[in-house]
Amino acid sequence: MIQVYCIGHRQPDTDSIASAIGYADFKNRSEPGRYVAARCGELNAESRFALERFGAKAPVLVASVEPRLSDITYKPVFALPENVPTYDVAALMAKEGLRNVVITDSEGKPTGMIGEHALANAYIETLHLAELAVNPVPVETLARVLQAEVVVSAHPVLEGRVYIAIDALHVTLATMTAKDIAVVGDNEPAQLALVSAGIAALIIAEGAPVGERVRAAARQHGVSVLSTGLDAFGVGKMINLSLPAKERMEASVPILGCSETIAKARQVVAGSKFRAACVISPEGKLLGILTRTTLLDDVRRQVVLLDHNEASQAVPGIEEADVIGIIDHHRLGAITTLKPIRFENEPVGATSTIVARMYMESGLVPSKEVAGVLLCGILSDTLVLRMSTTTHQDKKAVAFLAKIAGEDYETLGVALLEAGMDLAGVPLADLLTRDTKDFELSGKKVLIAQVMVPAFSWNRERSAAIDQELEKLRAATGNDLAFALFTNVVENASDLYGAGDAGMLSALYGPELPTRLDGVMSRKKDFLPLLGEKLKKMGRV
Repeated sequence: MIQVYCIGHRQPDTDSIASAIGYADFKNRSEPGRYVAARCGELNAESRFALERFGAKAPVLVASVEPRLSDITYKPVFALPENVPTYDVAALMAKEGLRNVVITDSEGKPTGMIGEHALANAYIETLHLAELAVNPVPVETLARVLQAEVVVSAHPVLEGRVYIAIDALHVTLATMTAKDIAVVGDNEPAQLALVSAGIAALIIAEGAPVGERVRAAARQHGVSVLSTGLDAFGVGKMINLSLPAKERMEASVPILGCSETIAKARQVVAGSKFRAACVISPEGKLLGILTRTTLLDDVRRQVVLLDHNEASQAVPGIEEADVIGIIDHHRLGAITTLKPIRFENEPVGATSTIVARMYMESGLVPSKEVAGVLLCGILSDTLVLRMSTTTHQDKKAVAFLAKIAGEDYETLGVALLEAGMDLAGVPLADLLTRDTKDFELSGKKVLIAQVMVPAFSWNRERSAAIDQELEKLRAATGNDLAFALFTNVVENASDLYGAGDAGMLSALYGPELPTRLDGVMSRKKDFLPLLGEKLKKMGRV
């Protein structure tokens, strides 16, 4: 199932968190488990209060929606355990037309890879007949690789050097030990001499007959006898293919975790001599093989944007995502999509209002938990229905949700705002970044922060420090202008602070900042449109 992330803007406020939770729950009623409530920033004090009040889980934190290896659907993996003979690896590659086979340990974790290059090396090395040897290998496995019959089985496992008996027999016998293996042709005296020497095994090549005297001697001296149709040279070529895969694999194969980005994976695969990489699970087990062909697929995470529609406010990586829906109540921004999408943008007080209306119109009833969180989202963005942005739709949604949540909305709203105004002990720099949004107005990059205060005396006592921190924030974010609204619900007004070009600030709001803006409660409706008009007029001058 392809999951869809329902995610709000950066520095998420309560409406952003609530609408993500509510919309994911609403969509999961018809497609269970597909929609995931997400966030791309830390929770503020107000949002934490809302979630704790109604026992709701916080949306999952998503630092970026840039596609990752976990978003790829992998084909069945051709992998073999490290103790299988190399011969079986070659057979699998030939049968399936593979260029590489992953080798895994007993827990299914990749330890290396055998590719065409490694097999070529194994084949070439067998031509040095004087250096042949076998590591511990079951006699049945060696027989299978050599297409041989086990005539006498004396040792279940063979280990030692392999001698091709082409020199004078006495020379060969002088160097062999009880662990070694001899390869001989149709020469019964030589066969008997080698068996009598007490070697580990005798391989009779070229389909030569194995006489009864040789069989009896082998049983007497505890020597295994194998008979194969291969000639001595063919036996030499195949011996190394009986070695376990771990002896032939290359351990330098790139390994990537499923959380790695596809952009990084492309770089790794392009730089690998295998032109491939192993993808592992968090437990280290093999998930799949990544090749250049795999990476040609257009993999994008599906996203629904809540409470915003501007790229500058969206989760990092949004340009690499597939935006399939936008639910918002702000001005139109600059998000573009690859195909038609569901786009609901309404001039109401909160995105949570739009989500609540979806439940009302569909006849579905949210749980107490979801209803309570959505209620907090509306009360937060409308300042308990006191903002100028408040509409009849917001009031209707509040009445619907308050009944399900079992709450008096005014009592809840006051408690919610008090939780959000908990300013004691919080550094001023943190307060200014709690609720910020970036805009581009008339070619100027503008940051607007908003802080709710219990009284204007709070910010007036700190005006010099606010000016300094606001300028630091503007410089750090690369904006042309930065503003901070310190808003008091009781006074129905905001104090405005600004940072940036002094001449521009003076032209916009006079020489003295901060200044009191009566009736300005909403950044979106009361402040932003007027600021946009002022900057537009300045651009014409």
